[in-house]
Amino acid sequence: MNWFEKTASSVGIVAHLWPLLAASAQGVLAVPPPTPSPQQPSQQASPMVESTRVHERLTPRLLGGTARSFNGPAGKPVELWVPDRVRSRDAFDVVVHFHGAAWLPQKAVAALGTRTVAVVLNLGAGSGIYDRSFADPVAFDTLRATVTREVAAVTGRPSRMARVTLVGFSAGHGAVRSILREPRHLARVDAVLLLDGMHTSYVPEGQVLAAGGMLDTMNLVSLTAFARTAARGEKRMLIAHSEIFPGTYASTTETADWTITALGLRRTPVLRWGPRGMQQLSEVHARHFRALGFAGTTAPDHIDQLHAMPELLKRLLSR
Repeated sequence: MNWFEKTASSVGIVAHLWPLLAASAQGVLAVPPPTPSPQQPSQQASPMVESTRVHERLTPRLLGGTARSFNGPAGKPVELWVPDRVRSRDAFDVVVHFHGAAWLPQKAVAALGTRTVAVVLNLGAGSGIYDRSFADPVAFDTLRATVTREVAAVTGRPSRMARVTLVGFSAGHGAVRSILREPRHLARVDAVLLLDGMHTSYVPEGQVLAAGGMLDTMNLVSLTAFARTAARGEKRMLIAHSEIFPGTYASTTETADWTITALGLRRTPVLRWGPRGMQQLSEVHARHFRALGFAGTTAPDHIDQLHAMPELLKRLLSR
């Protein structure tokens, strides 16, 4: 197991900036701060605290509908929210969100105003646990079947799952890439939203691109394959990322650049306001594929990405 799979995703950032991140998250992340071992190389995430952007935060509110939970992968609870409007339909869409307290993705799904069910999983710190939990394709099959059964129990009538959207924030992207490795799941998933959460290792390990390192593209292949279908107009995908540079594993900017290049696309520089006071710096748009680059190298900039979910999810799914 390499360094990336030991610490994965944003763990290095969180380890060094946990006090700031905890204050900014306001209950968003339901996991304890990681404790790096003495053998782990130190991260290079910026310790800077900036106060120019406002870093607005959403707050929980009552949504109506029905909330319930059931045991899922790794024995962890799966949080399900079914809006009232699903009761009158025999089919429903689903947004499966990985990593982050359930109320925020539920709020984002509720804002769609559609017959969409929210499913939220928190499996732990680091993308490795998310990846491993869905390495067996049966795990996603089981999740879908259980969600369908639970929705039927809520509505009191047989229900059918229609459109499937996967959302990965930070370490949660590990589940998305793992699910999409299975060709039949890639075909079944309709849309993907990645919120500052597409990482991989450097090769040699820990050697950044500026020092002659390369990206370990194994963790990017399935996500890029899905991006290619979106660029053809067959699926929908939106990648949003900050400028955070972890140092010992690849940043979301570097991995997004790799995917963009693999698709034969180029970034367009822009300068506009985004959700929650974010500042967008770049954009790529090809049919139903979008990559949005935002300013920021601090822990609050990372959390901004999750709090932007309502706007970004709506942009992803708008016809």
